[in-house]
Amino acid sequence: MGLLQYVAAWATVPILSRVTSHARTSDLDEPWRSVPARLRARGLRWTPQRGAVVGALARSDGHVTGAEIVERCREIDPATTPSTVYRTLDALEELGVVRHAHGATGQEEYHVGAASEHGHRYCRACGGQWDIVPGSAAARAIAGAFEADGFDVDLSHVTVVGRCADCD
Repeated sequence: MGLLQYVAAWATVPILSRVTSHARTSDLDEPWRSVPARLRARGLRWTPQRGAVVGALARSDGHVTGAEIVERCREIDPATTPSTVYRTLDALEELGVVRHAHGATGQEEYHVGAASEHGHRYCRACGGQWDIVPGSAAARAIAGAFEADGFDVDLSHVTVVGRCADCD
């Protein structure tokens, strides 16, 4: 098979089968299944690079950094550029399928598959980390601290650094 025939054959394979273990976009669970159509509805193209990002995220759960997504995409396509990954992550955040946050060190991270918005607690002594879940005593205390000012706290951007009970 010549190069042109190979490229032509490869181009007819659904994008996600090239970039993930999934055969078709329809094989993905929501919210990932509808991402191509939702991006197109916003006037954005569905590209192999975006497919690689979605494929990497679909196999993730919890917290993942942009750098980790870049590396996962580079396993699929070594030519992946960070700018493409971050632009795709921005678009996916606008769609509500990932949430951008910052860890205790200021490093960006994305919440993937999180059941709800949540904040973070980090112990500077042992490095332990825990979620601050909506409705918890910690979340209520944080919201209460700003309630008198009429300020509504975005819990996904809250990081509290301190020492846990085990390290006191």
